[in-house]
Amino acid sequence: MTAVAASWLPLSPGERSVAIEVLLAGPLSRTELARRLDLSAGSLTRLTKPLIESGLLVEVPEAGGPAETRQGRPSQPLDVVAESRSFIGFKITDDMVYGVVTTLRSEIVARCDRPVTTHEPAGVVDLLGEMAEELADRHPRLAGIGIGVGGLVEDRAVVGESPFLGWRDVPLAELVQERTGLPVVVENDVAALVEAETWFGAGRGLDRFVVLTIGAGIGYGLVLGGKRVPYAEEDRGFGRHWIINPDGPLTPDGERGSAVSLLTIPNIRYQIRAATGREHSYEEILGLAAEGEPMCARVVDEAAVALGTLVAHIANFAMPQKILLAGEGVGLMGVAGNTVEDTVRARRHPLATPVELETRVSDFHDWARGAAVLAIQVLVLGAADV
Repeated sequence: MTAVAASWLPLSPGERSVAIEVLLAGPLSRTELARRLDLSAGSLTRLTKPLIESGLLVEVPEAGGPAETRQGRPSQPLDVVAESRSFIGFKITDDMVYGVVTTLRSEIVARCDRPVTTHEPAGVVDLLGEMAEELADRHPRLAGIGIGVGGLVEDRAVVGESPFLGWRDVPLAELVQERTGLPVVVENDVAALVEAETWFGAGRGLDRFVVLTIGAGIGYGLVLGGKRVPYAEEDRGFGRHWIINPDGPLTPDGERGSAVSLLTIPNIRYQIRAATGREHSYEEILGLAAEGEPMCARVVDEAAVALGTLVAHIANFAMPQKILLAGEGVGLMGVAGNTVEDTVRARRHPLATPVELETRVSDFHDWARGAAVLAIQVLVLGAADV
């Protein structure tokens, strides 16, 4: 497998700050770049020279106007060469591995999915290795692999606990790195999605930002000062003990009336099955609710009120500039979005700043892209600073 070095160059802190600024906000003129980093023109020239010579940065044509003048000659904006490096992202579920290849700016350029036939760590590692080899044949300048897993991940390397895989203390990063020869970083899948949205997505440039996911479970990520806030109970059941309605449903997963009991896809399906004796997919339940079928409409309405209450609580206490609602369960908004919005307003002070709620139905390739961003961060920041 062809790989590139695990860092662009032995970058100085100043060179790294220039590279990160251009990666996240470029293309940027030298004047703007110097202003953002509080550098003199001479210092900026010294810092950018090795980055340009390495092929990481490039001068690009300025859209809509002439190039700025620097030291008596025209100067064009600087941008990263997004295609100069490629990154693999894997999202592991209980029955599939979803893989993507991204550019340095996290644009997906390839996909590769495979069924999981065993939960034995060695078998999963072999599967990841085979997928990486297949992707490397088409994208030879691979710089690293990021892996997202539902569960507790320690030191971005060891899966401490993953109930759906039955894993405890699996050194996944080390095993995959030995198999592929590439730098590997592992993280909780929700945390990976939050990092991707903070660097390249809905939270780009924001100081306070929240990601809330609904689907098989509920995920939550908080960004303060432009950085994700890690927390001890990350993916140890966020929402199971967040009681929305003490008189709400009792389901197999989550306390009575908790966010998990009211909002997650398995528990919504459980409520309908318990009431009707029939199995329905989540999409069927949403469709029946939209048509006015009483039981489905009641369950979906309760879920919408729960979601609105949860969003309002988050807005009241975290005061984010934006909340991104993502995950495979977001179809709820298409059927009962008005109820969600009405509930948010009812649970907040009348003079409170309106919640900027962005909704995105995510598939598992979006989660895999989030994992790829982990590898981008290691390359850009260095493993010690991630």
